[in-house]
Amino acid sequence: MKILLTGCAGFIGSHTLDRLLADGHHVIGVDNFDPFYDRALKAANIEQHLDSDRFDLIEGDLADPTTFNKINFQLGGSAPDAIIHLAAKAGVRPSIEDPVGYQRANVIATQNLLEFAKDEGIKQFVFASSSSVYGVNPNVPWSEKHDVSGPISPYASTKVSCELLGHVYSHLYGIRVLGLRFFTVYGPRQRPDLAINKFVRLIEAGEPIPVFGDGSTRRDYTFIEDIVTGILGSLHYQGSNYEVINLGNDQTVTLSEMIATIEEVVGKKAIIDRLPQQPGDVPQTWADVTKANKLFGYKPTITFKQGVEKFVQWRSEQLSF
Repeated sequence: MKILLTGCAGFIGSHTLDRLLADGHHVIGVDNFDPFYDRALKAANIEQHLDSDRFDLIEGDLADPTTFNKINFQLGGSAPDAIIHLAAKAGVRPSIEDPVGYQRANVIATQNLLEFAKDEGIKQFVFASSSSVYGVNPNVPWSEKHDVSGPISPYASTKVSCELLGHVYSHLYGIRVLGLRFFTVYGPRQRPDLAINKFVRLIEAGEPIPVFGDGSTRRDYTFIEDIVTGILGSLHYQGSNYEVINLGNDQTVTLSEMIATIEEVVGKKAIIDRLPQQPGDVPQTWADVTKANKLFGYKPTITFKQGVEKFVQWRSEQLSF
């Protein structure tokens, strides 16, 4: 297949790129190398593929319509078979500081890409949504049947908006749109601002870790390999024309348990810097993955401790170079 993959140099995108190329697909990758974190980290994620004759990289901003001129030029009149749209501004807390930027990068970019899919006759459109859409929902585990009309951060609201846009384009133009609600993805290449990456670095260095709240908040941590397996499962799904689908690990870990696991794997105790709970954060996330299993056999395989061990091993290998 020929696949247009957005956000190809990011954490989830680059792992998806690895698997797509390993499976023999041709990938046209788009990334704007947003300066949210060091460009060099993203460049390193895809460096091994730059010489591949089945990978073409386009640097561009999907919220800017001129980027699609670059994409069309690269395609040479041959439309991709599918789109995997992973490009987005991520993060709850930064979205509160820059809500307009998040609206542009997430909603406008997705609108432009859906228009492109419509114009080019592309019938398979997979995109990254988020567990954040569930807001503060005490009814766990969270099912796709639950109401998502109460997001509590600009980031979450953009993901709800993208799901609604996807439904419109599926209904009007017969595009199969699959919105994947990711639950706290972690693993090698994880963004440096995210908790597991940050905590491992700080604990290894003997520096305090910032802990918001009393440690009782819970997250459904999902290892990157399981997430990519779910993405590829949705890529080949040929059933109904519109679905939102949870991709999680179907279990929760408290913040205190997460820190204790990192301490055990790293072999050092954490120094805790206790801080107030942050606005926009939800007390818990927990995925019901029954639907993903039913639609394309999704079943997470990596336990939280195994995932942390894999991350720490990867980090050790990076530091050895």
